[in-house]
Amino acid sequence: MSNVPAPYSFSRQLAAEFIGTALLLATVVGSGIMAEMLAGGNIAIALLGNTLPTGAILVVLITMLGPISGAHFNPAVSLVFFLKKQLSTDRLSLFIAAQITGGIIGVWAAHLMFDIDVFQFSQKVRTGGAQWFAEGMATFGLVFTILATIRANKDAVAMAVGLYITAAYWFTASTSFANPAVTIARSFSNTFAGIQPTDVIGFIVSQIAGAIIAWALCHWLFANKEEV
Repeated sequence: MSNVPAPYSFSRQLAAEFIGTALLLATVVGSGIMAEMLAGGNIAIALLGNTLPTGAILVVLITMLGPISGAHFNPAVSLVFFLKKQLSTDRLSLFIAAQITGGIIGVWAAHLMFDIDVFQFSQKVRTGGAQWFAEGMATFGLVFTILATIRANKDAVAMAVGLYITAAYWFTASTSFANPAVTIARSFSNTFAGIQPTDVIGFIVSQIAGAIIAWALCHWLFANKEEV
């Protein structure tokens, strides 16, 4: 997960962002459905069954698609690389469109796999100050993890992100969506991982705020001495 590499055409980069976000959402929603089916009403077990596949698939997706597009799969992450002047305005817009579209397709694919209604809207309430603050914290931590790990050991980004999201599922009240495209896509699923559409905007505002704060902190923290 990094700035966009040069050797691949932009159409391939968009395809990588679309495919990666689709597979991510298929995993998030599909594992949530499976976990709820198998947990026998134990929400903690269901959450664990949702958490582990999500962290694992992030490691896989970032490792295999990072060399093509940077493996953002997240408009907040793409925004940060735009702020770092590593992504143009036009490309940012198209990356976000690919991520949101891919996410929704991934949700529908999960529904098809489990033979439930493809087109649906979530009725799961996720709102309030604690949830919004949790999403800000979750996205701050994700962006901080990405930017700091790129500087420390670029090859470790996939593992760091997967482990961070695995942890954040459990230490945040919101179970760490930390991604506007994921938030939008999950509103189209009335399953374990869903969020009702009216709650989406609060999450997205918090996510963008958390991402920008993390970018600003890293810009200061990792500046050369002469730049401070």
